[in-house]
Amino acid sequence: MSAETKTTCPYCGVGCGVIASIDDDGKVSVKGDPDHPSNYGRLCSKGSALAETIDLDDRLLYPEVGGERASWDETLDLVARRFSETVAAHGPDSVAFYVSGQLLTEDYYLANKLMKGFIGSANIDTNSRLCMSSSVAGHRRAFGSDTVPGTYEDIELADLVILTGSNLAWCHPVLYQRLAAAKAERPGMKVVVIDPRRTMTSDIADLHLAIRPDGDVALFTGLLARLAQGSAIDQNFIATHTEGFSDAFAEASALSFSDLLDKTGLPAMQLREFFRLFETTEKVVTCYSQGVNQSSSGTDKVNAILNCHLATGRIGRPGMGPFSLTGQPNAMGGREVGGLANMLAAHMAIENADDRDRVQRFWKSPVIAERPGLKAVDMFRAVADGRVKALWIMATNPVVSMPDADAVEAAIKACPFVVVSDVLKQTDTARHADVLLPSIGWAEKDGTVTNSERRISRQRGFLPSPGEAKPDWWQMAEVGRRMGFTEAFSFHSPAGIFAEHAALSSFENIGSRDFDIGACSQIAAEDYETLSPFQWPQPAGTAPQTTRFFAKGGFFHADGKARFVAIKMPVSDRTSAEFPFTLNTGRIRDQWHTMTRTGKSARLSSHIAEPFAEIHPRDAIEIGVSDASLIEIESPQGKVIVRALVTERQARSSLFVPMHWNDSFAAKARIDTVVAPVTDPFSGQPASKNVAVAARPFKASYYGFAVSVAKPQHLEAAYWALAKADGGWRMELAFDDAVEDWADWCRATFDIPPDVEPLGYADQTSGDLRLAFFDGDRLLAALFLARQPVAVARNWAIAQLSASHGNMRKRFALVAGRPGANTPDPGATVCSCFGVGVNQIVGAVRNGCHSVEAVGKALNAGTNCGSCRAEIRGIIDGCLATAAE
Repeated sequence: MSAETKTTCPYCGVGCGVIASIDDDGKVSVKGDPDHPSNYGRLCSKGSALAETIDLDDRLLYPEVGGERASWDETLDLVARRFSETVAAHGPDSVAFYVSGQLLTEDYYLANKLMKGFIGSANIDTNSRLCMSSSVAGHRRAFGSDTVPGTYEDIELADLVILTGSNLAWCHPVLYQRLAAAKAERPGMKVVVIDPRRTMTSDIADLHLAIRPDGDVALFTGLLARLAQGSAIDQNFIATHTEGFSDAFAEASALSFSDLLDKTGLPAMQLREFFRLFETTEKVVTCYSQGVNQSSSGTDKVNAILNCHLATGRIGRPGMGPFSLTGQPNAMGGREVGGLANMLAAHMAIENADDRDRVQRFWKSPVIAERPGLKAVDMFRAVADGRVKALWIMATNPVVSMPDADAVEAAIKACPFVVVSDVLKQTDTARHADVLLPSIGWAEKDGTVTNSERRISRQRGFLPSPGEAKPDWWQMAEVGRRMGFTEAFSFHSPAGIFAEHAALSSFENIGSRDFDIGACSQIAAEDYETLSPFQWPQPAGTAPQTTRFFAKGGFFHADGKARFVAIKMPVSDRTSAEFPFTLNTGRIRDQWHTMTRTGKSARLSSHIAEPFAEIHPRDAIEIGVSDASLIEIESPQGKVIVRALVTERQARSSLFVPMHWNDSFAAKARIDTVVAPVTDPFSGQPASKNVAVAARPFKASYYGFAVSVAKPQHLEAAYWALAKADGGWRMELAFDDAVEDWADWCRATFDIPPDVEPLGYADQTSGDLRLAFFDGDRLLAALFLARQPVAVARNWAIAQLSASHGNMRKRFALVAGRPGANTPDPGATVCSCFGVGVNQIVGAVRNGCHSVEAVGKALNAGTNCGSCRAEIRGIIDGCLATAAE
């Protein structure tokens, strides 16, 4: 009999409901919650693999001070004392918190309360600054509040869905599946994808606009000018509910069509078709994400989009409106509690004296922050120059994720006092902490999160807290009490914190604020435990309901009107003769943030196991890079080495590199070491999608691939990338020079006993070398070397870690690097959910499976999360095209 717990996925902002089960043997499994209104039972590959990421390997299980185990009492006393002493000696702005969209709302609330209301500084910022702060700034400029007007249902009801700066298929897969299902039901629905790359999301597109980096401002400004000249404009809505249209239109009309062609890089025919679709389709939803936000003109991009919806009155009604797709599971909850340095709790404004007074009276706090604090990039600059002398980092890894990451690492190293609250002991950031506080993880957490459509859901723990790990809210409450604020931080459960958060949202709110969940202000512990997902607002005395904003105006500026924003064209080309490529960073399908969770799953590493750079074939030829060779990417900030992926999906003179890999999983692949700390002037969000870089081939004397039962400890190689695999580990390698004794290198790297002799093969002419080490029938490790990137059946080689090798023929096949005739190679993984490889899909196509659905019936591939369906379709099309030649 399995015990089931309904909880929420800890990955992206879709906010999927999850049912976690523990069987009688203690084994955990997960499935989608069919009753949750965000996903109706669907899960993506990452959500489906959650049970594979909750082991205790590398967990931080007790507090540490200076690298030594300490008690909670002495550690918390130390943290409280050092922060208090720093404030007393240098003022409240000498300390800072850097928090995370991975925190629950209750954690976030207490961090914000402690810093802004009791320490008296607004120096609390969050890694959400890196993903959605431009949306916040754009919303506040246009609406007077950080309000997402619509719901997920609008995406399904729309007749035209525009996806700009969003690889929805990989970054919000369940929402993509909802869109795909709606389009299949209503084939007349149109989808436009605006992205410099032809991503997997483009598979669903009727029109793909391969726009120039940061060309979105010009595109939507040009659209506004076109709309204003036609019949789609809603003069009544503009006159009744908005201000500033004439200035916005004047700025837009100054942009000529030839300017528009130049700034967007789009063909005239595509531009006219996009304008026509928007102009003639009433039910339009424009979804935007990091490609819009992560820009030095991100806020202007957001407002250029909002201008078009305000001008047509297409906002707040079913099937129409702008929609910000949030990156993290609780970035929205962080926004609600004021987790950003320029906000107050409950969507109140730190620059507003009445709001500051209201929050201070509610909290009964001795002080209140009177001005915005340091945004993320500026915060770490202040750490570097000594203005910030005590720093508390919670549930995030800025040494990997911040721009100019090496400078951030140096700043943290030099800071006099650094506290890190985390689940893992050895992150790139945690290794520099003076104090490590063990936090509980997803499977143990208890609290709430808010998704992209303003839906609040419960996360519920279903495993006991390991070791001495404690909730983040508990850590902050304890420090608050020890700093002398006993009454304000006397919480004993997340239910009490949530009730206070809800009460503040309705405190003296007479409809002047959008965020109001006063209905939960008196919530009892038992009702909190059974709380069902609900969408805000939910004022006291109201029942849960689906809500849209602004169909009839009612904006949150003082006069109740929205604001058009006159947009000026940004400088978008940062390249030069020295740095001629534009780097775009982002996510891939099966990894999350800095891989501290997803890196634990062999299944999630099977699709893409190492960092890479997408490069156009002509660019690759020009710089001398071939497919699967190594490429070095450099900017004035730093350099990385990654695998080259030569593909026509990439635009000319552009590169795409994922942001996930850290120093635990690759030698030199922290891509944010290359990203300049250039930010949007309004939001402070870094420009991670438009970085000028140079690219060149990285020459190696030897390339290698290896598998090992034991995790390698000290990989000595010019390049390496490590990934979890079934039965052990897999790794890609490159060496500047030959190692004197490869067998000894393997013994040292893979912890192989010195008396174990390898079975080997060497070709002095070609330089090929293969070594395999066995303990009885069990493979311990195998190394494959060549002077070119190694051609070995990787998934087959990995499978040998779990196979028996009593048969010498199998051992010799392994050394040969290829399966025998009766051992098929599945090929590179396409479907992570079911472990289906490209060779299996090709075989199915040859056997008559000529559609994604037919392949799904034969192999299950693409039938769970659906993230691989576009890839499967591409394989089918390629096979059929080859057969027709």
